[in-house]
Amino acid sequence: MMTATQNPTQEIFKEIQQTPVEYLPILLRIVKSYREAVTLNTASDSFRQGWKETLSGDTHPISSLWDDIDAL
Repeated sequence: MMTATQNPTQEIFKEIQQTPVEYLPILLRIVKSYREAVTLNTASDSFRQGWKETLSGDTHPISSLWDDIDAL
């Protein structure tokens, strides 16, 4: 666990330096995937995507929104 005095960027860089070079492409994919998963789109990007889906017919009827909600 990191203390308040440690710099996360330096810690990440140190870990990268210790990673064998043949694994760096996979590590890069992991880091990009993580960033994409935790980063929210802007409201305008979300609206654009929703509008694009609407115009292309990629929609679902409101009556089906709660289908299978109790599946878990």
